[in-house]
Amino acid sequence: MLLARSIKHCRACGAPTVYTTPADDNRERAVCTACNTVHYENPLNVVGTVPVWQDQVLLCRRAIEPRHGFWTLPAGFMELGESVAEGALRETREEAGANIEMGSLFTVLNVVRVGQVHFFYRARMLDTTLDPGPETLEARLFREDEIPWDELAFRTVRETLRLHFAERSQLQSTVHVVDIA
Repeated sequence: MLLARSIKHCRACGAPTVYTTPADDNRERAVCTACNTVHYENPLNVVGTVPVWQDQVLLCRRAIEPRHGFWTLPAGFMELGESVAEGALRETREEAGANIEMGSLFTVLNVVRVGQVHFFYRARMLDTTLDPGPETLEARLFREDEIPWDELAFRTVRETLRLHFAERSQLQSTVHVVDIA
């Protein structure tokens, strides 16, 4: 289990913090030794899409670490001031330069060991024009039999793609919730 313990100083006054369980809580938190402000460490949200053109899925080859040179779905960290869907759309435009129509939520993947929750939306590409941004070496479309399974960057991407291809033959779409160990 992830134990971040990364807060060393109070964000309110700058004094040192100690990890202790506040009287009205049930887990250790960073608590300021001077002003008693309680600091919470919460999971980060990763947001992205499964962009589809006919029978193909759009993947991006990463130009950044972690996993430089590996393939991924267009995704990244959600920003303050945007919804999950807005973040997924922004990341798809930034990483692939793809023109998409957002669909419904497809997967929610809990990656507890690194303190993240990944959200992927279905997306329909409106055309095949791509203009990858600086975080992407290349972006291209793949049929299921062309997916570079051994070169995928993350387990959340592998699981999302596996569910996408398994669901294509079904008439009903589902939101899939998966815990990644």
